[in-house]
Amino acid sequence: MTTIDCRNLACPAPVITVKKALEEQAEFRVLLDDGAPRENVTRFARNRGCQVCEERDGNGWALTISTAERTPQPAAGTATGERVVLITSNRLGDGPEELGSLLMKNFIHTLLETSDLPTRMLFLNTGVFLTVEGSDVLEALEKLGGMGVEILSCGLCLDFFKLKDKLKAGTTTNMLTTVESLLSAPQVIRL
Repeated sequence: MTTIDCRNLACPAPVITVKKALEEQAEFRVLLDDGAPRENVTRFARNRGCQVCEERDGNGWALTISTAERTPQPAAGTATGERVVLITSNRLGDGPEELGSLLMKNFIHTLLETSDLPTRMLFLNTGVFLTVEGSDVLEALEKLGGMGVEILSCGLCLDFFKLKDKLKAGTTTNMLTTVESLLSAPQVIRL
């Protein structure tokens, strides 16, 4: 079995490497750093119907990924009517900061009152401040998650702002998943 070393690679390189390996091999082993690399690769492989076995390997992880039990999975957003909301700021609009924060808070709380929820919400750049400890919309985002909305925060952004350990709503994601979600969704709403 082939072993691929993805330790010390920046996002989204581990996921892209695994994506390429899945196109060529039915089973392989990948070495990953703990945290976002392991979470992103595991989620990526499982979302594609692969079996993933995880083992601790020193300070990191060794994942065995197999397509033997693979069930065909549609690409994110493919012909399913999925709606993706892309949030790239913790404020809505370009006006005063206080007003922008209030508008974003109201938008997210108002989503709870609608029957037509987005499938996925992607938080990038300062948008990740909405998904971490201390956020005014944390409870609303957790409720949306409980209603089936996938809440995904950029792992690179969380690392940049040193917020990785403060993430409270949803999970981390990587740029490959973000790009695939945006390109395959029939409808993307950018705030």
